[in-house]
Amino acid sequence: MKYFVEKNSIVRQIWGKSDTVLFIFAGAAAEFALNKAVDWLYFTGRLPADPLGRLFSTVSYARKIVFAEYDEALNTIDKISSIHKVVENNRGKVIPEWAYRDVLFMLIYYSIASFEALERKLSAPEKEEVFNVFYRVGKRMQLKGLPDNYNEWILVRENDMEHDLEKSNYSIDLYKQYKKHLGFFRYRVLIEGQIMTVPEKVRELLHFRKFSLLTPILPFYKLSRALKLDGIIKFLILPAQYKKEIKELDIA
Repeated sequence: MKYFVEKNSIVRQIWGKSDTVLFIFAGAAAEFALNKAVDWLYFTGRLPADPLGRLFSTVSYARKIVFAEYDEALNTIDKISSIHKVVENNRGKVIPEWAYRDVLFMLIYYSIASFEALERKLSAPEKEEVFNVFYRVGKRMQLKGLPDNYNEWILVRENDMEHDLEKSNYSIDLYKQYKKHLGFFRYRVLIEGQIMTVPEKVRELLHFRKFSLLTPILPFYKLSRALKLDGIIKFLILPAQYKKEIKELDIA
């Protein structure tokens, strides 16, 4: 049976743990807020109404692709494209090509950054493998201007962030929505998770400090994971309405 991502791939290891996926979610939530195309997500009304659900939806689609059989993954990618076409038709405008590419690049960046924050440094071939998986997603979506390898991607990514990110009224409102939907304590956990993973450009725009309060706590959390007590911690700090979805993120 052919899969879109091979069973022994580091990408499956990254996306097969709820801890890593939640950090990917946290980092993407920060960068989403700063992207100049965030108005597209406001157009549908889903983002301000349910920012966590909208971001979980994006992560969920990526995860389906990572663990799907080859043809099923291609169908999922095509479905993503068709959903965006409907939004474009409703608005009477075309989503910029760079906006699609930015989201794809977020998945590459936060896959690597989240795994490295929680587990270990990735080797150069492993980073190339992460890049290659999402590169193939982008090619299926017929995106233009994609870099050919990981090293080229680093340069393109840095250039894109300089041009495509800004702190706007949408950014400010979206963070208000995060706080509203999460509550103060969970919102602070989100911010500390973002501090651990976001690139320097995002850190500057959001005025984040460099040190995360989660960093000294991580060794104790890893110990709780080894003792199978991490489920209790997640139960206490994660939103109740997403506990089922989060539990399903762990794949044996």
